[in-house]
Amino acid sequence: MKPIRRLLVANRGEIAARILRTARARGITTAIVRHPAEEGGTAPRLADDCLPIEGPTPVVAYLNVAEIVRAAREWGADAVHPGYGFLSENAALARGLAEAGIRFVGPTAEAIELMGDKIRARNFVVERGFPVAPSAVEADDPATFAKRALAVDLPILIKPAAGGGGKGMRIVREAATLEAELATARREGERYFGDGRLFVERYVERPRHIEVQVFGDIHGNVVHFGERECSVQRRFQKIVEETPSPVLNPEKRKSICEAAVGIAKAAGYVGAGTVEFIYGADGEFYFLEMNTRLQVEHPVTEMVTGFDLVAEQLRVAEGAALGYAQADIVHRGHSIELRICAEDPAAGFVPATGRIHLLREATGPGVRVDSGVHEGQTVGTDFDPLLSKLIVHGRDRAEAIARARQALRDTVLLGLTTNIAYLDRILAHPRFASGDYTTAFLEQEAAALSGKDETVPTDILLAAAALSDRQMLDAAASVPAIYAAMGPWRN
Repeated sequence: MKPIRRLLVANRGEIAARILRTARARGITTAIVRHPAEEGGTAPRLADDCLPIEGPTPVVAYLNVAEIVRAAREWGADAVHPGYGFLSENAALARGLAEAGIRFVGPTAEAIELMGDKIRARNFVVERGFPVAPSAVEADDPATFAKRALAVDLPILIKPAAGGGGKGMRIVREAATLEAELATARREGERYFGDGRLFVERYVERPRHIEVQVFGDIHGNVVHFGERECSVQRRFQKIVEETPSPVLNPEKRKSICEAAVGIAKAAGYVGAGTVEFIYGADGEFYFLEMNTRLQVEHPVTEMVTGFDLVAEQLRVAEGAALGYAQADIVHRGHSIELRICAEDPAAGFVPATGRIHLLREATGPGVRVDSGVHEGQTVGTDFDPLLSKLIVHGRDRAEAIARARQALRDTVLLGLTTNIAYLDRILAHPRFASGDYTTAFLEQEAAALSGKDETVPTDILLAAAALSDRQMLDAAASVPAIYAAMGPWRN
């Protein structure tokens, strides 16, 4: 296949900026799509071109397959990188681009359809002997679904068949609440994915969420880049990720990574993907789902392996073989990623809005920031509240935590509420420091993580506000004209 010379990034925010940097380093001409209602952002400053896409809202425009294909065709793109979210796991986009003679930087449409449908994926995995938690599927017999769901044994987890990112997931611990939770999950599935189909699976108590980064090429080679621990979550969405997982011993790590590679090979997978597992307190793990795209947390894997996963995606999309074996992927040290979001943890993580008046991002040894915003930008509620990702690397987990905490203190973002202080409290918590946490960690330790005892006195806040105002500082430092006219003098 011909090299990629012109790449359209069908995304926005930090992931668009991150892809653009790698593409530019490879000498590729780049473009992004953009809705007219959007303001600011880092990505438009990095792209060679910015292509307008139409829709009643920005989100609708980014989800419009026809608009993305049209923009790619008219601009003359060789390939389209979907990033994550939006249409990144949409088989129709992959197929539409292929029909237009444009490469999709990702797996085939068939692989997306197989692994993107949670029910098909589970059946596929079960048939090949990989571990899956007990479950019930609504489509098998809708009339008996509730009864079959209860037969799985409480507690159970309701999930949309076409879901992802925690949307529509509900935990049921009492039979009396099942019908109401099914109705809520169905509505959310229809809202977020246009698909209300559901299934339930046994909810594993004290679970940990562990995923494995896999990579395949069109020549049949598949490798893994190790696992990531993703158990620090709010509303089933991750905010802290790390690698390696503090809970896995070498034997378990080998087992879970080999299972992930086996699933990817069975699916004929090409490109970057993530096989996700639930890991129980008893040391057993179960297949959860496969994400057929690049993950938000991929930088921690890059930090410990030295590979640029976006560069690898582009190479594979050009038809190249991986060019390395499993033994060539060496892990060094420990890495942690923190998602800095415009949200208020004290108010149930509701999104926050405002203008970024001052932005100073952390720097230093082992510190990386993938940012999608800049000083002066207005942050609204049209998109996910993720502003940037702070990634650190250390020789071991203790050094990584120390560097992460210092980097959070060095980060200045004024103008809107963020979760920066909340992230620091997570890292400082004894359970996180020991590695003894589960997906229920934030909920169980809500009181300890609230930070309510850290109230800053009002006079200090007023003084800080005054000292940060340039007009006031200039006025305080200026010399009145009558005295300035006197020249040098002494009393």
